[in-house]
Amino acid sequence: MAGRRRGRNNNSHQQQQAAQNQRKVPRKALREPAPFAKPTDSEAETSTEKLTVAQARRGTPAHRPVRVYADGIFDLFHSGHARALMQAKNLFPNTHLIVGVCSDELTHKYKGFTVMSEDERYDALTHCRYVDEVVRDAPWTLTTDFLKLHKIDFVAHDDIPYTSAGSEDVYKHIKEAGMFVATQRTEGISTSDLITRIVRNYDIYARRNLQRGYTARELNVGFINENKYRLQDQVDKVKETVRTVEEKSKSFVYKVEEKSHDLIHKWEEKSREFIGNFLELFGPDGAWHAIQERSGRMLQALSPYSSPRGSPSSSPTRRRSISPDSSSLSLSPSTSLSPPSSPSASSQKRGSRSSVKSTSTYARHVQ
Repeated sequence: MAGRRRGRNNNSHQQQQAAQNQRKVPRKALREPAPFAKPTDSEAETSTEKLTVAQARRGTPAHRPVRVYADGIFDLFHSGHARALMQAKNLFPNTHLIVGVCSDELTHKYKGFTVMSEDERYDALTHCRYVDEVVRDAPWTLTTDFLKLHKIDFVAHDDIPYTSAGSEDVYKHIKEAGMFVATQRTEGISTSDLITRIVRNYDIYARRNLQRGYTARELNVGFINENKYRLQDQVDKVKETVRTVEEKSKSFVYKVEEKSHDLIHKWEEKSREFIGNFLELFGPDGAWHAIQERSGRMLQALSPYSSPRGSPSSSPTRRRSISPDSSSLSLSPSTSLSPPSSPSASSQKRGSRSSVKSTSTYARHVQ
C-alpha cells in the first residue's frame, strides 16, 4: 500500500512539473519581435469579465492570461525601461504585457523633444523580451474606451504621481477604479540622465564624431569651434606621441640595465672560474711546477756529465823541485823511502775517484 501511495505521489508530482514546464516554454515573443496591437483580435479572443488584484495573483482566470498595460515615451530605451517592463510582466503568474508608446506629436506637446523618432521607439519596444504586444500612438491619458478596446485588466506604473496635461496625476482615475498596480523605478538611470551626460560632455562627443568622419555642418558646429577641436586633436596627438616615446625610452633603459646586470654577473662568475683555474695550474702546489720539476729531471738525466775540476786533462799537475836543503835532512831509521809515484798513476787514481762520484750522482738523480 505504501508503495502504491508513493507511486501516486510521484505521478502527481511529475504531472505538476510537466504543467510548470509547459508554462515555461519559450513564447513567440522571445524568439521573434513582439507584434503590434490589433483591437479586433483582442476583442475576439478576450472576455470582458472584471478581475481583482487578489484574483489575478492567485492565477485566475485559468483560461486566459491577465492583460497588463504599461505606457511611456521610451526614448533612448535603456535598462531602467526594461526593468519596469520586467516587473509588470511578473506581477501575476500568467501575464500578457501590452506596452503603449506615445507618438511624437503628443510627446513634443506635453513633455519635450525626443532623441529618437516615434518609429524608432516603436521598433525598440518590439525587441524587448518581456513585451507581448505594442500599441502605437498610445493616448496621453487613458480613457475608459481605450481600456475596453484593448481588454486591459490592470495598468502598471510607478506609484509617484505623474503630473502632466493639467492634471496632478494622470493615473488617479485608474487608481480609484482598482486597476492600478505599482512598480519600482530604477535609480541612477533615466533618459534625462543620459541627455545630461551628453550635454555636459558636449565637446568630447563633438570631437569624437569629427574624428569619425562627421562634418561640422552635420554636427551643427561653428567654424571657430571646429578649428578649436582640430587644434585640440593635434595637441592630444603630440602628447600621446611624447608619452609613447617616454614609455619606450623607459622600457629601453630598463632592458639595458637588466642586460648590464646580467653581463656583470656572468663576468664575475667567469672571472672567479678563471682565477681558480689559474691558481690551480700555476700555484705553489699546481701542476705547472710538477711538470717543470719532471722536465728538469729528464733533462739532467739525458745531458752528458761535465769533467770535474783538477782533472789531468784540464790542468796537469807540476812536480815540485827538490830544494837543496831537503837533501840535508836526516832520515830517521823508522822512515822508509818509497819511490815517487809517476804522474800517470796519480791521474789514474783521480780518474777512478771522479768516476765513482759521477756514478753516485747519477744514482741520486735516478732515484
